[in-house]
Order: sequence, then C-alpha cells, then structure tokens
Amino acid sequence: MNLRIESLSQLSSHIDHRRCHVGKINWNENAFHGCAIEPNGRVARSQDHDAKPCPPDAGNPVCFTRTCRLATGRVRPDGGHDCLCHGRAVISLVQDLFGDDEDVEGVRADSAPLATRMRPHSLDELVGQEHILAPGKLLRRAIEADRLPSVIFSGPPGTGKTTLARIIAEMTHAKFIRISGVESNVAEMRRVIAAAVNRLRTSGRKTILFVDEIHHFNKAQQDILLPDVEAGTLRLIGATTYNPFFYVNSALVSRSQVFRLEPLTVEQLEVLIDRALADKERGLGNYNVKMDKNARRHLAKLSDGDARKCLNALEIGVLTTPPKGNTGAIHFTLQVAEESIQQKAVVYDRVGDAHYDTISAFIKSMRASDEKGAMYWLAKMLHAGEDFRFIARRIVIFASEDVGLADPEALPLAIATQQAVEFVGMPEARIPLAHATAYMCRAAKSREAYDELNAAIEKVEMEQTRQVPEYLKNKNFPVNPEG
Repeated sequence: MNLRIESLSQLSSHIDHRRCHVGKINWNENAFHGCAIEPNGRVARSQDHDAKPCPPDAGNPVCFTRTCRLATGRVRPDGGHDCLCHGRAVISLVQDLFGDDEDVEGVRADSAPLATRMRPHSLDELVGQEHILAPGKLLRRAIEADRLPSVIFSGPPGTGKTTLARIIAEMTHAKFIRISGVESNVAEMRRVIAAAVNRLRTSGRKTILFVDEIHHFNKAQQDILLPDVEAGTLRLIGATTYNPFFYVNSALVSRSQVFRLEPLTVEQLEVLIDRALADKERGLGNYNVKMDKNARRHLAKLSDGDARKCLNALEIGVLTTPPKGNTGAIHFTLQVAEESIQQKAVVYDRVGDAHYDTISAFIKSMRASDEKGAMYWLAKMLHAGEDFRFIARRIVIFASEDVGLADPEALPLAIATQQAVEFVGMPEARIPLAHATAYMCRAAKSREAYDELNAAIEKVEMEQTRQVPEYLKNKNFPVNPEG
C-alpha cells in the first residue's frame, strides 16, 4: 500500500476535495485509510480495531475501509455501508484486486452474428449430442445435480462446445470466465485463479473457467491449473478440436472427464434453420422469409455438421436478398443458398487427427476392396489440399505390404503412379492416383512376405542371436589365416 504524508496546511483542503467527490465513489470497491496526521505532525497508527460506528448525522468524512464495513454491518439503501468515525483518516480509494470482471462479449447482442444470438440457454433448447445429453445420460445427470467435475469437450467446430459450457455455468449459477488458449499467458492464469479463490472464500460462489482451444496451452500454463482443478477451487471446461489424449497434458486429462461432441446431422441443422427463421427476438422472425425446401437442405448439407456456419450463411442470405412483391417477402431459393455458403469447407488438418484418420480410412478401404469408399477418402484428401506425394507414397507401400505376392504387377504400377504425379502435378495428378487406387482395390491381397519379415524381426529381438553357419559363410577369404 502506498502511504502519502501530507503537510498540515494541505490537509484541510485535501479533505474538502475528497468530500465533494463522495457521491462519485463506487460503493462496491475496497478502500484503505491513508495515514492520519496528528496535530504535532507525526503519522498516527490506524485505529480501525478500536473505532466505533459514527452517528448518522455526524458529518464526519466517509470511511470505506473493509474493516469499517465489517464492524458496522449496516447497509445503506444505496447499497453501501455506514462508516466509522475516524477524525484523522484520509481516504485513498484502491481498485479491488479480486473484483469480478464482467464477462463482456466482444460485440453488442443486437449486432452479434446470428449463431451467437441463437445460442441455447438450457439443455432442452440444445440440438444434438443426445449420446451424452439425453435424459438419464451421465453428463446431463451431473449438470442437473451440480456435481459436474472438470471436463474437456472435444469435437469439430460448431458442435456446441462453448454453448454447452455457458449452459452449465447458467444452470449451476457459477461465475463464467472465458479465456483463449491462443492469447492467454501465465500471468493471466494466475490472476483468474486468485480471483476464483477469493470469490469462493468470500461469497461461496463457484467459478467455471472455460478454456477455448486448450490444446494451444503450453505445459507451464496447464501445470498451473493442476492444483486448483484437483482441489475443486475452480471447475475447468476445456474445448478442443483435437484429440485431448494426444494434445493435452496427461495429468490434466486424468483430472477431467472427456466428452466427444459429434457433428450435427442434416436434420438437426434444418431444425436450427427453422428455429432461427421463426424467432422474432433473437433470430430472423421479423423478416418475412419464404425458404424453399431444397434450399434449406442444401444449406444444411454443405454446412457439414457445423451449426455456426449454417446459421451465419442463413443470415447473410436473408440480409442480402431484397424482398419481392407487394408482401415484401424474401424468397430464399436454392440459388441464394448456393451463393450464401459458397464452397463446402472440409474439416481437415494436414498435421492433426483428421490427417491420420483419413489416410487410415483410405488404406483400410483398399484393404477391404471397397473401391467406392477408397475413392471417397481419396477425394476428401485432395479436396482438403493434402499433399498428393504423400498419397502416392502410401499407395506404393500398400502395393508391397498388402498386395504383395498375390499380384506382382501392383508394385510397378504404384511406382509408375508415383513418378507420374511428380511429372504432371496437380490437378491432373488426381487421375493416376485414382487409377492406382482402383487397381489396388481390385487386386488380390497377400501379406505373406510382410508377415514373415515381422516374425523374423521378432526372433532377432527376442531370441539369442544365431551365428552364421559355416556353409553359408563367405569362403573367398580364409578365417584366422596363419602367418
């Protein structure tokens, strides 16, 4: 605390200046007494513990110290507390270090995107995720009983991870603090934890810390949360589009329940579209929109299970389409839907789970001779911008590992495909890739060579190493030649 000693000549004017600004003081802020000055000029010690409540009309300087508030316990009609009589006290207002910062959205509610305005406020409004939120399911029971531990939600974008976290905070009457795994740092984490500890101790109110993109947290940031998550000081709700078992600290995962959110179905997205068009308070109900069924279906399909993308595309289509006719209706046609959503965005990352999961599906489809399935996964990778050289390398490996001796022509064809894609490049490289994929699906399969190699490697690793027999040795050079 910074204590400032004032001269006796300045004291009277300073107190008068403070009195004239009493009406501007925030009653909810903490404050501390400054140093009181004795008539002899010495600094007096604080007498908070010996002070008595001031009379209602004493006209003394107003005291806002926490000690005075606790001593009197009387609350004024305006929400403040009666003060104590400190004739020598000089008031210095200090910001509350543990004050609750209001959770402010980045934009006003009326100017927020449609997807933000239409966020559900209860579990009954939430569409989808019946596998974890249906009546009787573990997560729903834990939320309704206010016995939810720290959790991590994983799933594709637009499946309701942030919305579900807000619903949990509202149902449990907890303080909701949202931070980003990309922008936050260790200092911010310490401040949030300190505020949560103070809030729980003083008011008994719990804190829910929602960490968006928690996989971006470094080890130091995740380790800071461990003691307080384990002690229950705050409840952690993490959200990530990655597999948390690979990208989140294992110690933090072990202290949390992990729930997987699935992409919304086409039918569920159509329900959200109809709800947004009918809602006059938060949605587009004030716009006289006539939407064709094929337009709604197209919008839901190309959203690829992403509710945020679906609703935002709906909003831009409605707001940019002029009304027609005397009724002023906005006709939302298939053409409007196509223009609103443009190209379908495939959820795919070239270094994450989607990369490995998709190539695994591609290889297993070829192994099962599922030509249509293999072509689909090939098309998905090419559409998402996967490196065509990587796909060609996997086909070469497949030709030797899975086709093998059953069709000796498979490996030369795969090698020729690899050379062809290097020579022609994209987009034509997709043609020889499709050619090789179809051949591998139709070819007979044999893993004899691959299995025999693995068995031999296991013997080398597990058994005693055998010496080369004499009849197999190189006889061109004598062993232990005599001088």
